[in-house]
Amino acid sequence: MIAEPKHYRDKVLDRKLAEFALKVTSRSEVRKRGVRSEDPEYWAYGAIFLDEMDEEEKDMALSLLMPMRIRKKYPFSILKERGDKLNIPDTGKLLDKLARLGVIEYDYGDRYSDDGPSEEIPRIEENRLYSIPLLVPGSAEFTNMSLPLLKRHPELTLFFERMSLIPLEGKTQLIPPGGAGIGMHVIPVERAIESENRAVKSEKISYWLKRYTGHIAASMCSCRYGRKVLGEGVADDFQNWCLAVGDMADFMVETDRGYYITAERALEIVRMAEENGFVHQITNIDGEEKIFAICNCNVNSCNGLRVSLLFNTPNMGASSYRAHIDASKCASCGICVDYCPAGALKMGTRLCKKDGKKYIYRDSKRADENIWPKSEWDYGYRDRNRETTLYSGTSPCKAACPAGVPVQAYLKKAAEGKYREALELIKRENPFPFICGKICNKRCEDSCTRGLFDGAVNIDEVKHYIASLDIDSHDRYIPKKAVPSADGLLSGKIAIVGGGPAGLSAAYFLSLMGYFPTLYEKEERCGGMMEYGIPSYKIEKSAIEKEIAVIEELGTEIITGVEIGKDIGIDGLRKMGYKAIVIASGVGGSRVPEIEGRELGESAIRFLKRANRGEEDLKGKRVVVIGGGNIAIDSAIVSRRSGAEATLITRRSRENSNLGDYAISELEEEGIPLLYSLYPYKIENSGDRLILTLCKVISSNDGNGRFLPIMDYESLTEIECDRVVYALGLVQEWKGLLKGEDINLGESGYPLVDEETLQSSVEDVFFAGDALSGPSFVIDAIASGHRVAESVHRYVQSAHLTLGRSKRRYKALDRCDIDFSSYDSSPRIEIRHKKSTAPFSEPDRSYGEKEAREDASRCLSCGLTVVDSSKCIGCGICTTKCSFGAITLERDVPEASRLIRSEDKYRAIIPYVIKRGAKIAIKGLKRGSEEEIER
Repeated sequence: MIAEPKHYRDKVLDRKLAEFALKVTSRSEVRKRGVRSEDPEYWAYGAIFLDEMDEEEKDMALSLLMPMRIRKKYPFSILKERGDKLNIPDTGKLLDKLARLGVIEYDYGDRYSDDGPSEEIPRIEENRLYSIPLLVPGSAEFTNMSLPLLKRHPELTLFFERMSLIPLEGKTQLIPPGGAGIGMHVIPVERAIESENRAVKSEKISYWLKRYTGHIAASMCSCRYGRKVLGEGVADDFQNWCLAVGDMADFMVETDRGYYITAERALEIVRMAEENGFVHQITNIDGEEKIFAICNCNVNSCNGLRVSLLFNTPNMGASSYRAHIDASKCASCGICVDYCPAGALKMGTRLCKKDGKKYIYRDSKRADENIWPKSEWDYGYRDRNRETTLYSGTSPCKAACPAGVPVQAYLKKAAEGKYREALELIKRENPFPFICGKICNKRCEDSCTRGLFDGAVNIDEVKHYIASLDIDSHDRYIPKKAVPSADGLLSGKIAIVGGGPAGLSAAYFLSLMGYFPTLYEKEERCGGMMEYGIPSYKIEKSAIEKEIAVIEELGTEIITGVEIGKDIGIDGLRKMGYKAIVIASGVGGSRVPEIEGRELGESAIRFLKRANRGEEDLKGKRVVVIGGGNIAIDSAIVSRRSGAEATLITRRSRENSNLGDYAISELEEEGIPLLYSLYPYKIENSGDRLILTLCKVISSNDGNGRFLPIMDYESLTEIECDRVVYALGLVQEWKGLLKGEDINLGESGYPLVDEETLQSSVEDVFFAGDALSGPSFVIDAIASGHRVAESVHRYVQSAHLTLGRSKRRYKALDRCDIDFSSYDSSPRIEIRHKKSTAPFSEPDRSYGEKEAREDASRCLSCGLTVVDSSKCIGCGICTTKCSFGAITLERDVPEASRLIRSEDKYRAIIPYVIKRGAKIAIKGLKRGSEEEIER
């Protein structure tokens, strides 16, 4: 964050400048004590008058301005006459410079009505009406809307930040709904109130665009850019989100701060803002008949929204509407929660406790009903607004899924037969629903509440069915992008190393943000372990290609056959213009037992890669696989289906085996013997065959779960075979990938990164997936890819990597405290898959639409989204994200639509303060009486 400028403090206080600073400030404490050199009003205007002007020009400008009253309009002729008396050689030129520096503004007279602009007045100097604006909204913003000026004086961003905050410290609780002519006013998404016959015209964007037709300009957002300079930036493009209207549009264009756009283009920007979850605000200092800007604000950067949320008084800037949720329709997908700018929406539960009571969700304390000390303020509002779950917890399925897939929501859509909409919900978080429907480790099912009494919902089968309808469709579902740029594109080249599920997921989510990342894969095909590690009898390789094709369709360039670290280094990528590099290269090597003859065996990864390419013919051979995990099982079954006699050997005992019942039944079905408590002792080459000597394992762990086998070397067994395959786990081998990079690695060889952002010790290098964590599941890689995409997006746009960022952590409800007595039993639908006659084809699945809808309807709908009306600002963004029609806006606070002139603010504030004080006093007396009765 930049510091306040100090070079003015070393000089004698410039009296003329101090007088002007005192004139424009609204801070009562400064008015009482006078202006000091450390005050923002002084050093900010110092940047303009002392640095941008010479002494003579400064004196002329201040002499011209001092007789002017704030916000009073002065015709050019009057100022020209005054300038002549002051011997100013060219008053018009000086006024133009002051306007471009942000000290004054001008217009050509109010000529707008409900039917649009009236007769046009020639926009020439003689017709201008000049005024000194408020600091905020006004001068502080105008100085920040001039990029050349900001580059010379970045401290002006701090001026805007300070003057939009400190004048209101400790005062916002005294401001009535509607804002009393102060700051900005939220207006709702218009389509959310179209059927609301009580809606007033001032809270509709269409009304303002019609009123100012022909006088609309797009300009930069001073809040977004200022926050970027201060080190708290968001990753949005700061250009064109603010729409100046009417006289302000003309002023912006003529002072090179903006450019004219059509009403249709303005509506397009508004729609793009809504897709990104930005809040519409209008200026609130000119009453109900006039505004000068429509802003599309990101809560993490907006100074206007900050005033309400930091001081925890959202009523001040909120619209007259509040969100309401129809519990019967809500599927608790959590999308509205992710987008709610004020943290008013949270995920909870609808289930009853064992005592029959429901969770009661109460609104937060309200500033208009309580004394409001500093302890009630919320300086961390940007982070707290991104918290997702209430104390009760929410759907365990969503909480258990590493990727946060809205399981309950897509099950509801599937139960209704709305499969395309269900797929859309899945693909918000998971680009590989078809693949995950086959191979996911089903943590969502393990945590399913229904599983506590009659069997979990068969979630993955439902997901697979939904995805299967799309995978072979001629009209594939391509997710819609939400680009945080009014131009629809984001600049910044991004390279992704590795085409496995983590790298592909990172590319997917970056593409949805508007980037065109380049993905480098050393193999000839993408997919990583999905392509080369998972056998085709589990998943057809064509399905992987089809899901990857969607990522390419979204704009990712995939380059195969190029190994980063060998063909080109990371620094070479930088020289090609890449601003960030994501390393998602997976795990490079396999564990090999430290035994004699170990080189005669091979890794399961290498073996499976060849087998999946169709390069293995093992007819009449004998293959021994050593290991006890999924890769070991796959290697054994692939060997068997390739014509070999396969045997699986594990160091674990039968009692301590980590193989599930399903895996063991798979091996039995394939006719593959499973030998327990054995480990290789040595391998010898005996002519055409191998002799594998095994020893008995008495104990395999050291008591802390680490592999430390105790062998019985007196008990040896020999097996004659043709192939020994090691499936003992994977280890990281970087080869030349990290050469020349100062990347910190841990003792295990994996990179040390920031836990939240996945950024390494080299700031432009990020890690994701197995390259970071070691071997994991596809769903974990997807979650990692999503997280790294958000970090890279922020990094490339020079934004703060964590501020206001959702942690995407969901707390599960306490399933032990749930009353199940009111639910009918409806057993889980178990599906038997018929083994295909072709050894490497997927089994025939008997799970169709009937089963999918029936199974999906078994969902108990554990989750429920809840609104805290005390925090709701009535923006309506939530209504644009809900695909269930569960959220509506209602005009609960009609008085908030009353907009008044800044000059009349005390006429609104004083009656409200009296009313508020009486309410607090009565509440205090009532509480005291209740306490006395209790005693």
